[in-house]
Parts: sequence; structure tokens; C-alpha cells
Amino acid sequence: MATNNPKKKSALGRGLGALLQDSPQKHTEEAQKTPSVGIYEIPLDQIQVNPYQPRAYFDKEALQELAESIAVQGIIQPITVRKLSEGEYQLISGERRFQASKLAGLEKVPAYVRTANDQQMLEMALIENIQRENLNALEIAHSYQRLLAECDLKQEQLGERVGKNRTTVNNYLRLLKLPPDIQAGIRDQKISMGHARALINIEDVDKQLAIYKRTVEEELSVRKVEALVKELNSAPEEKAAPRSLQDPVKKYELGKLQQKLASHFGSKVSLKANDKNKGEIKIPFTSTEDLNRILEILDLI
Repeated sequence: MATNNPKKKSALGRGLGALLQDSPQKHTEEAQKTPSVGIYEIPLDQIQVNPYQPRAYFDKEALQELAESIAVQGIIQPITVRKLSEGEYQLISGERRFQASKLAGLEKVPAYVRTANDQQMLEMALIENIQRENLNALEIAHSYQRLLAECDLKQEQLGERVGKNRTTVNNYLRLLKLPPDIQAGIRDQKISMGHARALINIEDVDKQLAIYKRTVEEELSVRKVEALVKELNSAPEEKAAPRSLQDPVKKYELGKLQQKLASHFGSKVSLKANDKNKGEIKIPFTSTEDLNRILEILDLI
């Protein structure tokens, strides 16, 4: 007798929750021994780490804090695993909880047991990390790139899985075009996603790096960086003054040098340069004594 069994929607496009539901593919004989729905206590020494883990770095201090919390409260959110064979499992998601449980000295952990192929493993691990972990913008960008390349997704499909529109996804992916120094700055939280998005709009790498360094040194706001980039990009269109005078990067470098000279001579120094890198330095003096003081600094008397 036939029973009503409405066809389930494809898990594609519905995020981690959908991927954790029953898979329509046939279970292996070994996998069927463990029910596909429910939470089970599994020995830690029977669980292998996830080879598709997208997160490259775990903060040791934060991991220790989580371990101390687990030692007192236990694991509130179970990890997710797939069964490879009897007594052998592989982590799908929850590696921080898995590693912290080891540090806490636990022997078993609560886990969802699932069936999944390699592509599903990668997709679930990536999506779980994007949704649940405090990834920096660069780690999210790399995760998006892997979902596109290794799971054969289009940006629209990727957006559906992670709950972001195509523009947001594209903004993250563009971060991977930035120079390594700036990418490291994002990773180390020296600059924010907003700073990075502004810097992307500079085509010249040297100018990108110059404004990046200034941003870090002076702790510039996103709005200030956006203004610098706008000024830089509009400079070639303005013909009223030499290009070098409108270049914020050169202005910044000359300004720093002028400040150093003024400090060195103890006098207001004027430093100018044209578009051919020719210019002049003026050191004013107020008296014969002041002149002699400057000449002594120059070692001329």
C-alpha cells in the first residue's frame, strides 16, 4: 500500500540545515547500522579530523577558553560527523568543539551522525564555518572561492547557500585580488572589510600599499580612506595643477619628509616637488644667530 511521501526539496540552496537532513542517496550497509537521525555519544579516539576544514588558524587562547567552558558546562552544540565504518567516524563540522573537548579531557562527545560524500563534506564544512565561526573577511573570501571552484557552484547558488546576495559575495571574492601585504592586514585585523573594499578601487599596487600603510599607521577611518581613494582616482582628470600635486600618496610622503626636516632644523621648512620630481627645499632663518645655528647643523661652520 502506497503511503504519502511528499518529494523533499533538494538540499541545494537551503544551507547547512538542509544538508543535515536525510540524504536521498542510498546508505551503505555499515552506515545503516547507525540511525541517520539523532545525537549519539561517540568516543573522541574514533573521530578523524575533517580533511576539508576551511579554517587554517585557531586562536590558542580562545580554544583554551572554550575547553574550560566545556569542562564545566559540557558541549551545548553537538559536532557533526559521518560514519566511515563501524567504530570509525570523520568530522564534518565543529572542529573547534572537537579540539577543545580533547583539551578538556573528555572521552566522548555528542554528535550528529550523517552520511555524506566528499563534496557534501566540503560544502557542509565551509557553510558551517561561514555561518557559525568568527571568520575574518579573508577566510570568508577563501571559503567562497572554494565553494565556487570545488563544489562547482555559480555565484547565485553560493549566495543562496550562505544567505548573501551576489554583490556581497562578489565583494568578498574581490579581496583575493589585493596584494599579499594587504591580505595579511585583513587577516590580522589591522584593517576592516570596509577599508579593504576602498583599497580595491586603486589599480596601482604601489599606491594601494602606500595608502594601506598610512591607514594602519594613522588608524584612518573607512570614510577617510574612501576620500583618499576618491581623490587619487580623480587626480588624472584634473588639469589645473600638476598631477603630482594632486596625488595624495606623494603629498603624504612629501609631508612626512617636510615634518622630519622641520624637526631636524628646528625651523619651518618648505619642501616642493613637481611632476618630474624636481623641486626645492627652503629653510628660513630669523637672524644671524639663527643662520649660524642652521649652518652648524649642516656642518658648514
